[in-house]
Amino acid sequence: MSPLLDLLKDGHFHSGEALGEALGVSRSAVWKQLQQLQAELGIDVHKVRGKGYRLADPVSALSSETLAASAPAGWELRVMHSVDSTNAEALRAVADGSQMPLLIVAEQQTAGRGRRGRPWVSPYAQNLYYSLALRIEGGMARLEGLSLVVGLAVVRALHAQGVGEARLKWPNDILVGDKKLAGILLELVGDPSDVCHVVIGIGINVNMRQNTAVDRPWTSVRLQRMSLVDRNDLVAELNVQLQSHLERHALSGFEQLREEWEELHAWQGRAVVLSAGLKAIEGRVLGIDGQGGLRLSVGGIEQVFSGGELSLRLVGDSGPSAASDPREE
Repeated sequence: MSPLLDLLKDGHFHSGEALGEALGVSRSAVWKQLQQLQAELGIDVHKVRGKGYRLADPVSALSSETLAASAPAGWELRVMHSVDSTNAEALRAVADGSQMPLLIVAEQQTAGRGRRGRPWVSPYAQNLYYSLALRIEGGMARLEGLSLVVGLAVVRALHAQGVGEARLKWPNDILVGDKKLAGILLELVGDPSDVCHVVIGIGINVNMRQNTAVDRPWTSVRLQRMSLVDRNDLVAELNVQLQSHLERHALSGFEQLREEWEELHAWQGRAVVLSAGLKAIEGRVLGIDGQGGLRLSVGGIEQVFSGGELSLRLVGDSGPSAASDPREE
């Protein structure tokens, strides 16, 4: 975060003179820096004669020191100002032989992405852009249901942060009602039959209150809690929940978490349409199986579906099942 933005992050008015003194620059230089912040980061700054400057909205900045203190033992941490994609950065770290587990968080993504290559809107210092890279040994059995386990950890973290209405949507979205709050994208590199690496990408709408680039229903933690959220606290809680759920999954597999997941499934028992390319299958959600596949009653017969290119929507919802909203992961 720039020194000027750090001074303004509280959302209060600061005079140009005071800002200049704190930064050791002229008032004219302060104004130029403010214009640069608005142009580069899309941050709205209010200017009022006699009062000075303030951000249109206060900012909860990521703190390297705070996050390092709360990171689980053995996790490497990178806190980035801006990156194309935290998942892409994590994949580069895997290729470079970096120590694992590696957690990467960023204030901004310039090319955030989600499932099926959709963009993920990533405004500066508003939401959570989080990727965890892990080394996995033991083959595909260690990966069964992993994305659902991650979703369960995210929901538990959101509950702990005061969003008790957060629910899961198969396979990798988190909803409040019919609005998307978060998403997950897992990317695998290496040999899935032996030793590989998986990058767990998590995007959560945290303090975003409006965004015209989003064309589907969405919400944020702030909109649900009606107060500014400390993103460092959310990262710390997510770390705790993710570490705990990953350990449970490694010890017992997904089957031991299946019932807990189904209890939090927003569309359990609902009539849905499952899409796979141009093919659409209508059925009623029965739940999920021990490997994380979706169990549907189709014409009175139970069928199980799994795969990364499947998407789900409720019957009667004519829109896309997975929106290119805040982060399609």
